[in-house]
Formats: sequence, structure tokens, C-alpha cells
Amino acid sequence: MTKKYIFLPIVAGVMALSSCSDFLDIENTYQLNQETFFDSDDALLSATAPLYNYVWYDFNDKFYYAMGDGRANNITAQYSDYIYPYTNLTETSLSTGLEDAWGSLYSVVAQANNTINNIEKYSTSDVSETTKIQCIAEARFMRGLAYWYIASLWGAGVIYDDTSELVDNYVIPASPCIDVMEYALRDMEYAAYNLPVKPANTGRVTTYSAYGMLSRMYLSMAGLTTSGIYDGTNAATNFNRGTRNEYYLDLAKKAALKVIDESGLSLLPNYGDLFSVDDFDNNSECLFQLQWMSGPTATVGSCANSMTRFLAWSTMVGDTNAWGGATYCSWDLWLEFTGYADATLGTTVTDWTRRHHCVASYQEYYEEMNVKNGGYTYGITETRASQGANIKKYVIGTNADNGISYVNNSGVNTYMMRLAEVYLNYTEASMGNATSTSDVTYFNMVRERAGMSPKSSVTYEDLRHERRVEFAFEGLYWYDCVRRAYYQQQEVINYMNNQYRNASYDISDDTNENTSLENVVYEISENYTDAASASVATATASSLTLPMSAADQAKNPYLLPIDNDGNISTEPYEFGEREVSHSDLFN
Repeated sequence: MTKKYIFLPIVAGVMALSSCSDFLDIENTYQLNQETFFDSDDALLSATAPLYNYVWYDFNDKFYYAMGDGRANNITAQYSDYIYPYTNLTETSLSTGLEDAWGSLYSVVAQANNTINNIEKYSTSDVSETTKIQCIAEARFMRGLAYWYIASLWGAGVIYDDTSELVDNYVIPASPCIDVMEYALRDMEYAAYNLPVKPANTGRVTTYSAYGMLSRMYLSMAGLTTSGIYDGTNAATNFNRGTRNEYYLDLAKKAALKVIDESGLSLLPNYGDLFSVDDFDNNSECLFQLQWMSGPTATVGSCANSMTRFLAWSTMVGDTNAWGGATYCSWDLWLEFTGYADATLGTTVTDWTRRHHCVASYQEYYEEMNVKNGGYTYGITETRASQGANIKKYVIGTNADNGISYVNNSGVNTYMMRLAEVYLNYTEASMGNATSTSDVTYFNMVRERAGMSPKSSVTYEDLRHERRVEFAFEGLYWYDCVRRAYYQQQEVINYMNNQYRNASYDISDDTNENTSLENVVYEISENYTDAASASVATATASSLTLPMSAADQAKNPYLLPIDNDGNISTEPYEFGEREVSHSDLFN
């Protein structure tokens, strides 16, 4: 594999992150002379390059999957305190990971702010206006995405655009979810309007990266508003109303079509290619990936993809540090892969292709791992897991297998958005407030790529299932649930309470070890079911957002809860005129 880098040569020390885990303690981290550094187009491109990896490191390390999949019950990890409180719905303001999660996203915000402000203030006359606007748009893309996560997870957030001012006065009120979402949208709209059609370097975001993200964000905003463009007066207050704002549903469809019709991107022919070492990075399906460096010099805490060490279940499949032996595909997700009752097809189906590449289950063979010994067969090459099936996605083997992974660094990029999501976003927007849609061309392209039968019409349940199995362990499913809860809250709460959360499962009969893969039967271990259910809290409306961490509440009293549901006091954000209109984006 030839690793493709986004980076131009970067002067050492241009961005040395200070306290990535605590947004209240961020300093201006440019160590060179700001007044002389921003003196060329190459310098600006160097300044924005760390926004593709360094600032996302803490998010990627654990939170990407712990919240996106753990909270949504795609993962069972009964011994990992950065996952199980969120799976079990038992987290408190003192839970492990909360402060890091909040801080990791605000690290993105803080450094994006620094980048924007320094470019605007210190760029010399030798910098072209085109590059200046492009680099500001890149930073706003990153900031907008971080704020979308913040709005989706906490239902409130502190909005600011000058990091140095916040350091001097960080005790300020948070803004409500809808205003944080609107701020994110305006950033992403600016990015869509000002980013180039083609990437400046391999891996950089383009206008289509931003339009793809807008297709996701508009779907969120459709549930948060009642009708028309958000103006401060049309925030939804009935979260069980069952319908969404058609204005934003239409924008989501238009944004998706911009990508579909104009980007030139295409689905990779085979689902497994997405996660092969040869095709992982910046392939034809990528709209945005975190750009990690391979090699032994890419260190933990900087530009290494350290996530895989928490998923790899043994040192035969991950280099030296492999701590994912007790991190499993949840029983609930396993059923969706293996025994999903497809109402529109009228049969129970097994999603063999996607299950193989997402979940390492008994007798599955992987030629890309343990290569020198002829490959790796899960449960045969080594003793199988006793409480579930391990996670395969992002687990690519050792350096001896692929030549790019090292201790604490898989060397591959992290998917943040790919074309398949845009296809499903289009389908969701097309369905709108109806119960089904026959506009299924793009839905079926995703489905058939995985070897599944096409459908002539699609319901919301079809779409929910397709999203879950297509993007399993890609940090997305919880946000699908949250988006649905903006207008079908009780339905989502009921769904959460009827999932098998924290449940162990195993092959039901050891005699199955001599049978074919198709006949291997998994079931919940009867001796563990009661203990598992007892440790899971009942989902309520408050389960749809995270508490603020106690550490951040101590620093900013505005983040303290004001009621028993954990809600905090918020103040509306004062927006100015729109920089980019929707007619500008969709003429």
C-alpha cells in the first residue's frame, strides 16, 4: 500500500496542542512568530493541515465508537469504563470519558478559531485571496462538524469564535441545541460555498465534503424546527409530533443531490474494499476522513490512529497493544446481521457480507491477518471469545501482515463521511413525512453492494436497519437515534428500552464447533441475562443527551443542572446576517 498524505511539509512547532482535553484551558498554540509565518499559500495550507488529525486525536481514540456505537448499543464492553456507563444508560457527571469527550470537540473548535483568526489577521499580501478563503473554509468545516456533535450529544453548547477571549472569560452561558445546530450549519454552508471542487491536496475537504455534511445536518435541523428557515421563533417544542420541517428536508435532499450528481464519487464495488489496507485511505467513496500518519514516528497523542488498539482482540491481529478482547458486537446488533426479520421482503435474512467485515464471528476466515501462516480463522486460529463476537472493522492485522501498522497506530484513516451515507440521507429526505418512499435507487445501490436483495419501496424501519448494518462501528448510529428523537421521542425511548443492552452471548452448543458456518447458532447466555438487565437503567427523555462533566461544571457554573433531568440554563445566541444564503448554495 502506498500511503497518501494530505500534508505539505510543516514547519516544526507551528501547531503544538496544549491541553487537548480541556477547552477551557486552551492557549493560542502557534509557537512561531504569527506576524511572519502566514506569508505564502503553502504556509496557510500547512497551518490548516493539523485540523485533519491532531485536533481530532482524543475524539478518535475512544469517543468515536464509545458514543456513536456504544451508546447506541452496537457495542457491549462490560469492563471498559469509557463504554459501559453509556451503553447501560448509567453515566453521571463523574463518568470516565465525559470531560475528555467535551474537551476533544472543543479542541477542534479552539484550534479552528485560532486558524481562522490568525489567517485573517496575519496573512501577508503574498497570500492569494483564493487560498485564504479556502483555508478559512476548511477551518469552518471542522468547527461546524464539531458543533454538530456537541449539539447532538449534549443538547447545548458554548458558542464562541475567539479562543483567546474565552480563556480570559470562560464563565459564559451555553446556547440551546437549536442555536448550536444553526451555528454548525452556517459554518458548513460557508464551507460548501467556498471550498474547491477538487481537493488542494489528497485528503483535504472539498465543496462536496461540505454538501455531504449538510445533507446530514439539515436532517437534524428538520427535526428541531417546525416550518421554514430557522429564525429564532420556530423551534420545535413537541418532540412527539411525528413530522419534520419540510423546508430542511428539501434542503437535505438538494445537498445530497449536489454530491450525487456533481462530485464524481462512486461506491467502491465491494463492501470489503472499504476496510482493506489497499483501499482504506481517500478512496472514491470518501467525502471526509481523518488523515492519520503511518509509521513508527506517528506517536500517540498526535497524528497516529490509536483507535484500533481498543478493538483488536489479540496480538495476532493488532501490534503489541490489543485491548479489545472483551469489546464485542452487541447481541442486539448481532441479531440485525444474522436474524433480521425483513418485513418488506417477508423473510428473515442474514447480512453475510457486512457481518463478515464488521464482526469477527466463529469460523470466519480473514486472509489479510496472520498472513505468514496462511490467514486467520476466528475461533480456530486462537480460542474464540466467550461472551460475544469481536469487532473486525478497523482491525487490519499486524505490521508483519500489512507493513503499515505499528504499536498504537493502525496507520489507516478514520471514516467521518462516505458516499453511502449521502445515498441514505437522500432516501430519508425523499421519504420526508411519508411512511415510505419508492425513490429507492440510491438505497438499493448501497444494499446491493453488500449482496442484499433490492427493495421496491422503503419504510423508515428499512432505512434504520440499513444505516445500522452499513455503518456499524463507524460512530454514526447513536446520532441516527438522536435525530429521530427530535420528532419521535417516545418511539426512540421505547426502542432503547427494548434493546438487549449489556448482554453476553456465546455459541449455544459446543458441538456446533464441528458444523458449517451457516449452522453455528449464537444465543444469550442464560446465566448472564438477569445480571445484564439489572445493570441497565431505564431510558427516559434525559437519556437522549449527556450530562456535563463535573470538572467542566466546576469551571463554568452555567453548566450545572437546574432540574432533576440534568437540564442546564441556556441563552439564545445572537446571530448576524447570513453570509451564505440557501439560494447561493442551490441555484
